Amino acid sequence: MSDKQHFEPRRRARRRALQAIYQWQITGQDADEILRQFHEVQDMSGVDKSHFEELLRGVSAGQEGLDEALQPFLDRPMAQVDLMERVVLRIGAFELLNCPELPFRVVLDECVDLAHRFGSEQGHTYINAVLDKAARNWRPLETDENAGVR
Repeated sequence: MSDKQHFEPRRRARRRALQAIYQWQITGQDADEILRQFHEVQDMSGVDKSHFEELLRGVSAGQEGLDEALQPFLDRPMAQVDLMERVVLRIGAFELLNCPELPFRVVLDECVDLAHRFGSEQGHTYINAVLDKAARNWRPLETDENAGVR
């Protein structure tokens, strides 16, 4: 299996999670209801369904803690961050804090890609800056090994 085939199901899971978490933020629906809707209505083929569910449940249940963890790296209160960028930051924070098997660089690259595709024009730059600072703080051993690698 090539790297692309290996990573694509996770990439699709993040995209679906982005949509589901955005829906959750807008509607206030229960995460279980959103999960049910996505499995009924969305094309979930080729999606890492367990990672999708982990992201939706983890971000919706842990939003307050994720926001608190991210705040030191933000230049404004989380409530003032663009809604789509909030979703991406929360996904990135969740993965950095709860998915140690994912290299921090993969998390950053994937979140920057999500922000580039779905966020505001310069949102991806902001996402990269915030999550890079967070990763250096939360995963110092991993990021120190890559110091100077860019």
